[in-house]
Amino acid sequence: MLRTSASTRAAELRTLSARLCECRRCPRLAAYVGSFSADPAYWARPVPGFGDSAAKLLVLGLAPGAHGANRTGRPFTGDGAGVLLYQTLHDFGLATKAVPVSRDDGLRLRGVWITNAVRCAPPENKTTPDEERECSSWLHAEIALLPSIRAVVALGRTAHDAALRLARAKGKVRSADFAFAHGATHAVPGIPPLFDCFHTSRYNTNTGRVNLAMVHAVFRHAAAAAGLAIPSP
Repeated sequence: MLRTSASTRAAELRTLSARLCECRRCPRLAAYVGSFSADPAYWARPVPGFGDSAAKLLVLGLAPGAHGANRTGRPFTGDGAGVLLYQTLHDFGLATKAVPVSRDDGLRLRGVWITNAVRCAPPENKTTPDEERECSSWLHAEIALLPSIRAVVALGRTAHDAALRLARAKGKVRSADFAFAHGATHAVPGIPPLFDCFHTSRYNTNTGRVNLAMVHAVFRHAAAAAGLAIPSP
């Protein structure tokens, strides 16, 4: 059997991203995202994943922020949710910049792919179970094109549940078997090791629920599981 080349995988991911950007399956989300389209500064479409097509570590978030990724078109870029995430990746040598600004700011990832459980910005930052299930097919397709993934970091419970949905598609796994908890590691049948982290949202950072040291700790363990070389503490 011939191995798929890195260039072919990257091309297939670009094709998948282009298809994703045309998705309008969820009427509520499509209407909300569409309400921003009159402003040329906004991406105002579903937001595709971003990173290294040979990634060993998958970072899974909740959904684009209305004035963050929904504006810039790249996950965790343009709002407070990306501050701790990209700072951590940069500190570990996994991102070329600590502060993401836009899709064309030159930021590159090493060994990491970042995506979301739901690809459209939801009203009031709240997705519905139906929207989460509907969007899961995009994550399934994306993961299939990232065969080198060895660990998953779930930022928040919704991302955690999305990862478990991947596992359920491959076998008998119940969400109740693997409860979300910051700092927890789960050996879930059918998917790589799953590492839980509180979401890096501005609300969580402002209230002190999560801080840089906490995010560093989770990513250090996840990077080790993925086989990524990072600086010692």
